[in-house]
Amino acid sequence: MNKTIIIAGLLAMTQLDTDAQSFIGRQTPSVKDRSFSPELLWAMGRVGSASASPDGKQVAYNVSYYSVAENKSHTVIYTIDSEGKNEKLLTEAKTSEVSPKYINGGQRIAFLALDAEKNMQVWSMLPDGTDRKQLSFEAEGVDDFMFSPDEKKVLLVKTIKYGQRTSDQHPDLQKATGRVITGLMYRHWDEWVETIPHPFIADFDGTKIAGTKDILANEPYECPMKPFGGMEQLAFSPDSKTVAYTCRKLEGRDYAVSTDADIYIYNIETGQTQNLCKPAGYKRPTVDYTESLKGQAVNDGHFNGYDTNPAFSPDGKYIAWQSMERDGYEADLNRLIIYDLKSGETRQLAADFDSNVDAFVWNADSKSIYFIGVWHGETHLHVADVKTGKSRQLTEGQFDYTSVQLFGKGLLCSRQSMCEATELYFVNSKNGTATQLTHENQYFKDNIDWGTVEPRWTKTVDGKDLLSWIVLPPHFDPNKKYPTLLFCEGGPQSPVSQFWSFRWNMMIMAANGYVVVAPNRRGLPGFGKAWNEEISENYGGHCMDDYFSAIDDAANNLPYVDKDRLGCVGASFGGYSVYWLAGHHEGRFKAFIAHDGIFNLEQQYLETEEMWFANWDMGGAYWNGHPKTFDNSPHRFVDKWDTPILCIQGEKDYRIVSSQAMAAFNAAQLRGIPSQLLIFPDENHWVLKPQNGILWQRTFFNWLNKYVK
Repeated sequence: MNKTIIIAGLLAMTQLDTDAQSFIGRQTPSVKDRSFSPELLWAMGRVGSASASPDGKQVAYNVSYYSVAENKSHTVIYTIDSEGKNEKLLTEAKTSEVSPKYINGGQRIAFLALDAEKNMQVWSMLPDGTDRKQLSFEAEGVDDFMFSPDEKKVLLVKTIKYGQRTSDQHPDLQKATGRVITGLMYRHWDEWVETIPHPFIADFDGTKIAGTKDILANEPYECPMKPFGGMEQLAFSPDSKTVAYTCRKLEGRDYAVSTDADIYIYNIETGQTQNLCKPAGYKRPTVDYTESLKGQAVNDGHFNGYDTNPAFSPDGKYIAWQSMERDGYEADLNRLIIYDLKSGETRQLAADFDSNVDAFVWNADSKSIYFIGVWHGETHLHVADVKTGKSRQLTEGQFDYTSVQLFGKGLLCSRQSMCEATELYFVNSKNGTATQLTHENQYFKDNIDWGTVEPRWTKTVDGKDLLSWIVLPPHFDPNKKYPTLLFCEGGPQSPVSQFWSFRWNMMIMAANGYVVVAPNRRGLPGFGKAWNEEISENYGGHCMDDYFSAIDDAANNLPYVDKDRLGCVGASFGGYSVYWLAGHHEGRFKAFIAHDGIFNLEQQYLETEEMWFANWDMGGAYWNGHPKTFDNSPHRFVDKWDTPILCIQGEKDYRIVSSQAMAAFNAAQLRGIPSQLLIFPDENHWVLKPQNGILWQRTFFNWLNKYVK
């Protein structure tokens, strides 16, 4: 339920296929009746990482394409100019090429591609895609890379072995499959932890990368941090002499129960490392991690929480990073901190913005920082002044900005909405006006009739204002009655902003004739710190009341909502919400769908891998005074279940283990309630494979059409 999914997650989500047999590229499938479908959703291109040329005249970027028939994906590299013209496909290989970055003053593009042994290596090419040359020759391959400003050094992220295998402990049992576990965290997200990433510094002479040295040699710690950390967790200083990196230098139980990651700087010449968040000899406060972390939150004047993503100012005077204050709280306010490299003083910028700083970039003059943050269900660009610390919003509109970097005299950003998949934009850094550069999915935009999205504010049971997005079907007729879905967000503290999803897609729901009510209930950022934090240790509280407030308002006051045809759907914490609402809805809904939801909180407390989450949100272990959160476990209200329910789960999901969905399904079956279980043996908390994705959509709508429509 980690809410932060950053750029490194792209490689996992695009399912890089090293054995692709055909070139999977841009698709223009036939569109029946101008109607959006799951098959069309999977045919769309997915714009990924992008790099702006130093002269501000060109962008290199990734797009991922999927073949449902082959059940595979393929990621390619395009370039396009600063005016959104002259798009050029640079990819020649049938296998994926990723992470394009301009080098040599923009005269070449470095990227990752397979070598003859099918290991990912760093290559370079001219901006027109010709003259390809392999630069790295690492036996283990390369996960990602970053060139120093002077391009004499390169940071390579590589995977190294972690811990001992059974075969190491028992050399005569080479075919044994058992694992002997001696501590936490032995698995994470969707893998048994047997490898970790490390950053390596290497020399570059203009033609070859060589002489790699592990910055964390003999240290059993991750950098970047799993499961989603990427190159944004490392940075070169402007003079290319030091590297800043993010690391949580903890193991086992301490790693599983703590979010205390720090920012370190590594001197390339001397090999010396300094922790910017803690003084030398610092001892971590003693905390009982089976008790409420919220009640024990440590604030001893140091950075005890989640500190990530360092970036040096262009003038070399400061390092900025994102910082959460409290250890164990992964959804704490993500603040923007700057560190004076001369004085060692730290201070917070944009403290006047009562929401998270989700991504940022220094201005070229080092006098301000551009950042992305959500407010009232929209994620926009803001700018913070380094001198005063004050911030102002730069862009506006009903959409989400999801990345930002400098681009000539402006900014290169990715942007999306519930009505439009991610595209790249040039944003004027003075007035915030945006010009669309890529039109990856223009074919779908032109040939499909799309739904619309409107904001609606509702009063909560305690008199507060609740924002919901109301999604309306194509060709909406206000005089008709429509079946309506309550969408329950996950996270649990992820905003219901203008997100585009390739699974929980609002336009697919609208195309199937449903109105969707998507509330920004208690426990979501973008409405102030207090609103965001009210969910902690209070799962069955006002966050659930808010769902009832939103759907009751829609059913009673929107004439096009058919109160006799309501459904309720959600994933992760949204799945918990579905299971909980199934025992409390008092006949409101005709069907439920829970994906990767928590059914039994006591079970979840001991099953999940990131124990800090369970400790903070549930109030500690259930055997310590039985915190009230456990009293709101959905499994305690199965006796009130009376409505058809579909349970969906991936067996490689180690965040919320598949036994949760199985238990919920079994309970429904034993109660005689119409129920169905969709289980994916090879999927994690997400559904990533094309044919599984289509199966997910078909099963989802077959269930709703049977019981709601």
